[in-house]
Amino acid sequence: MSPIVEAAALSLPRAMAAAAAEMDEALDALLPAVEGPEGRLYEAMRYATIGGGKRLRGFLALEGARQFGVSRNAALRVAAAIEMVHAYSLVHDDLPAMDDDDLRRGKPTVHRAFDEATAILAGDALQCHAFTVLAEEDTHRDPAVRAELVRGLSRAAGPRGMCGGQMLDMLAEYADEPLSESQVGRLQTLKTGKLIEFAAESGAILGKAPPQLRHALCLYGRELGAAFQIADDLLDATASADEAGKRTGKDAAAGKATLVGLLGPERARLQAERLVAQAKAHLDGFTERVDHLRMLADFTIQRRS
Repeated sequence: MSPIVEAAALSLPRAMAAAAAEMDEALDALLPAVEGPEGRLYEAMRYATIGGGKRLRGFLALEGARQFGVSRNAALRVAAAIEMVHAYSLVHDDLPAMDDDDLRRGKPTVHRAFDEATAILAGDALQCHAFTVLAEEDTHRDPAVRAELVRGLSRAAGPRGMCGGQMLDMLAEYADEPLSESQVGRLQTLKTGKLIEFAAESGAILGKAPPQLRHALCLYGRELGAAFQIADDLLDATASADEAGKRTGKDAAAGKATLVGLLGPERARLQAERLVAQAKAHLDGFTERVDHLRMLADFTIQRRS
């Protein structure tokens, strides 16, 4: 690898690490430790969100906002809100009634570190607080922009997004026949893809971007989200728990519907590579500021955690 190429390849991990640190600072300010009876709830919320994780969704929001000169403070608030919703989904996903996981991001899951009831409340509170953050004037002075952000995130997280996908995932475990490739694709689009798609589009909403550029980021996020889920399923099938920071091999054990299980690892990997190429093609109308987004697409299927 040439020094120029190597430097470019290293720039994405550095950029993601720096952005993750900024998001942690924003989350620390938006979720302050408090005294009193509700202090344990805030502690659990902070435990679920601050520190750890790739911050991929928040990074997408920041990079999208960077294309349109959005203030860093506004972009960080949106990124933090998205990460709160993502964290809430993980807290609930790990509960005994869902996937019953003990490890998340290399540490005990919230219901293990605290208790099951506190984990449920922490997830509920994180979801609610995310929309409070988006609705506040500090996020954007234009109420129409704030309303669009609230609507977009609620759609991505709701019955036709993440929650709907989780329901399909649960039902698939008890289906009489295995899901088809298109059915698995729809499940994964809802469960994982919609939030990633909104994260990519959110910076364009903040920046009041031209429709064609906003649509391009939306499509980029859609393809990226699909590739990300395939890569996640490949990790579950091939990575160790230490590498992934969570229990692996659980999809096959639970009989979950995945493209890896349906197509096999090699065909699934090829599908992910095609999706990454399509995602990057949607960025052709932007300037050199999209270098990180292009590299992020490749990172999505090369990661080991």
